[in-house]
Order: sequence, then structure tokens, then C-alpha cells
Amino acid sequence: MKTKAILLSIFFITSGLLMAQRSGIKGGANFSNLYVDDVSDENMKIGLNLGLWHQAASGALQTELNYSNKGAEVIYNGALGSGKYRYNLNYLEMPILFVGHVGDFNLHIGPYIGFLVGANIKDVDSDGNINQVAQLDRDDFNTFDYGLSGGAAIEFDASQIGLRYNYGLREIGKSGSFAGEAANNAKNSVFQLYVAFDF
Repeated sequence: MKTKAILLSIFFITSGLLMAQRSGIKGGANFSNLYVDDVSDENMKIGLNLGLWHQAASGALQTELNYSNKGAEVIYNGALGSGKYRYNLNYLEMPILFVGHVGDFNLHIGPYIGFLVGANIKDVDSDGNINQVAQLDRDDFNTFDYGLSGGAAIEFDASQIGLRYNYGLREIGKSGSFAGEAANNAKNSVFQLYVAFDF
């Protein structure tokens, strides 16, 4: 009888914890750039972020698995015309965020790790037409990226709207490679605007 009571108590407590957990999908826009420690560069590129999120029952820890399109744009002007080169770096990322709640707001901060799944350059002319897409050799880039994430969100009953900044701590190009020379020690820098929904 005592064992049954303990098992029932564990069942109800576990059920309550599972019910209190929150999980869902999220997506939005990336405003990305590449930065070098001693150079200010404003070649922002707009991309996409999309993923899954899970918040522990306590609400103090949130993990995510996201697709994140990063990179930068470089404007050119020449005898054959003007336009921009759009560098696209596509990552799968996992942030692990510590969350603090203040009323309907949450503040979150923590590390992230990323895995590069692809890279390319698009040549976009002044009319917005894509003239060429060149696939870059993924082996010229560091496969893993890591850094710090921090931001804030407004929470609703079954959704939230948030703004986050991801600060990369690893150079995107491998030393001695074409990407390493072209990127010149650059690291990822991304502002994210997103909407998240509970399942």
C-alpha cells in the first residue's frame, strides 16, 4: 500500500512537471554581419532563423535547435555595373539559455554552438536580380561555431516575441584557406527578431 502511494505520488508530480514544460516552434529574421576585432564593418545582410525550442518546467532553462542563415553583403561598383555580393553561411545551432522572468517579460543569456551545413555567394545586381550563385568549399570554413547569446522576449499565453543578439567567438574561415584569407579573421555577429509559438 505504501509503495503504491509513493508510485502514485511520483506519477502525479512527474505529470505536473511535464504539463508545466513549454515547447514549440520559432522563426523570424536575422540581421547578420561579419566582424573583425579592430575593424568596424556595416555590411548587414537579412536572413532567416527557424527552429524548435523547449523550456524546462522551472522556466529557468531553455534549449533550442535552430537553422540560422548568417553572413554579410559587400557592395561593388565597376565598369560592368554595380551590385553586391551576398555571402550566405547556413548553420544548425543549439543555444542553451538561462532565463529570468519579470512579469510578462523574460531575459535570457547563455552559450550557443553551431554546425555549418553550407556556404555560398550570390551576385545580386542593382535591380535585385541574382546573376550567379557560387557554392563555396565548406572545407575552407570552420565546421563548428560557438559564441554567446542574449536577449529579451515578451510572453503571451501560448506565444512570445523576442529580440536576441548572437556574438560569435570563432573565426569563420580556416587559417591558410581561401575562406580564411578572404574573411580575414571575421566572426559572426547576428541580431535576431523572432516569434515563438507553443505546441
